[in-house]
Amino acid sequence: MKKMLLVYNPKSGKGQIRFSLSKIIERFSAADYDVTVYPTKAAMDATDITCTRAADFDMIVCSGGDGTLDEVVTGLMESGVRRPIGYIPAGSTNDFAASVGIPRQMERAADTVVEGRVFQSDIGRFNGSDYFVYVAAFGLLTDVSYQTKQELKNVLGHAAYIIEGVKRLGSWRSYSIQFESEEMSGSGDFIYGMVANSHSVGGFKGLPGTDIELDDGLFEVLLVRTPGDLLDWQKMLSALLISEESNEHVIRFKTHRLVVRSEEPLAWTRDGEDGGEHLEVELENLPRTLDIMTGDNPEAADAQIAEQTQEPEMIEPEVEPELASLVEYLETLFRPETEV
Repeated sequence: MKKMLLVYNPKSGKGQIRFSLSKIIERFSAADYDVTVYPTKAAMDATDITCTRAADFDMIVCSGGDGTLDEVVTGLMESGVRRPIGYIPAGSTNDFAASVGIPRQMERAADTVVEGRVFQSDIGRFNGSDYFVYVAAFGLLTDVSYQTKQELKNVLGHAAYIIEGVKRLGSWRSYSIQFESEEMSGSGDFIYGMVANSHSVGGFKGLPGTDIELDDGLFEVLLVRTPGDLLDWQKMLSALLISEESNEHVIRFKTHRLVVRSEEPLAWTRDGEDGGEHLEVELENLPRTLDIMTGDNPEAADAQIAEQTQEPEMIEPEVEPELASLVEYLETLFRPETEV
């Protein structure tokens, strides 16, 4: 009988896994797995248990948000052993699950764990010793993308991104950085930067760009320059919305290694979780390092992403007044005749 370690975050997704846990375990048992279940109790708990116990199991399965997956992958990398990972998404965005075709429904995801195929995905190494599954980022959107209300995302898509940003118009910061890679180097003032290996980030499909392959050994890099005036803001936002290639406001390119230096400590996130503050960060792509159980072909994952962001019939009542006022302000802000 094969051995499986099931690590789950009981707080992810408002504790949804509690309602499906019994059926999930029964499904794994029916597939001839001896299942050891471990609920996490604190931050980095999933990393610790995976690092110390990975060698004792044939497969590691985790359930939670992208942060939980990040912890399990980090623990596996630190353990020095290679095992396939199954993922049952239970978070609010689940970017990576959507990108590799893992169903959002927990019991269907459990079927994928035992019936799917192994996909060898790239992951990232952060400053030589830390890891991330699909995104490392700094600046404005690292906060905005994960704090935008899911109801707004579901109804408005990318427009919700702008609306949440408008709410923070007076608190956006600019960062003076230098970036260096074989493909492109430069410097300047930026409000956002990221390297990604995913079809979506923060629940927004297309933000990392187009023509994305998760096993090509390359990151998608996005750097957004600090706009000088309202017209620059409009051009920058438009470029982001349509995944436009590099222009004077938005820089996009692919690379296997990127170094970012800043004049003051810069706060980073890794897979949406705190990555610490750094003056210099080296981001390396580790090709085909993660063995993840997948369903649909990752290169054709658009349908799965769409499934996870289907529009509800109506906006929930508590969101509507806020939405109406923000839309009105947004229209005023970007109307061509607006005086500055």
